[in-house]
Amino acid sequence: MTSHRQPAVFAGHGSPMYAIEPNRYTSAWASLGKSLKRPDAILVISAHWVTRGVWVTAMPKPKTIHDFGGFPQELFEIEYPAPGSPALADRIQELLNVPIVMEENEWGIDHGAWSVLKYMYPNADVPVVQLSLDGSRSAREHYELAKQLRPLRDENILILASGNVVHNLRTMHWQESAEPYPWAKEFNDFFTSEIQVNHHEPLINWERYGEAARMSVPTAEHYWPALYTLALQAEGEHAKVYINGIEMSSISMLGFSIQ
Repeated sequence: MTSHRQPAVFAGHGSPMYAIEPNRYTSAWASLGKSLKRPDAILVISAHWVTRGVWVTAMPKPKTIHDFGGFPQELFEIEYPAPGSPALADRIQELLNVPIVMEENEWGIDHGAWSVLKYMYPNADVPVVQLSLDGSRSAREHYELAKQLRPLRDENILILASGNVVHNLRTMHWQESAEPYPWAKEFNDFFTSEIQVNHHEPLINWERYGEAARMSVPTAEHYWPALYTLALQAEGEHAKVYINGIEMSSISMLGFSIQ
């Protein structure tokens, strides 16, 4: 990695409860934030903002989005008052060779972003912009789109993708001591081993892996962000796993960086 280039980061964000219940994953996010050169701004690709077309937040003061239900009131009271960056939104529009919707009213910083950022940058003093996931695009199309964002890393922009490589809410257990399903561990191990040898093609074509992939990725919006991080890998760079684990039997907390 060049001395001024920011890494590309993927965080398995897990349960919203982690925002008020620190654990080994939140400690890893905090340590990661302390280890990085301070960015001028952060671009977040979150599993929780899926749109028709490609959207980017362009407001100077994004609101904190509480995009969940059935959790304690304490979670709904969390605010992450980071500023936005209309200038970064404009730069993204320049880089991406697709029509962009500059969003200034409806969205802000969702929990896929702030539940991680509150540990990485607890003072909320680094500008944050979010890029949506176009729900009509294939895994390959997301990967190719993400490649166009590579110049941002050399402009001191931290790109944080937030999702979960294994994310099956229908099968999860809430108990902290719940053992991982064999298929969840199998697919998580497969993904982890492939990134460590720079094999992206099997991960772009993840459906071909079979039943473990089908169970681990019943819908793709939590998986796609990991492909954004992989697509930002430049020649000579490698993936570094900074945290791993499976919680609630079917939620992967794998986190890795490209540098």
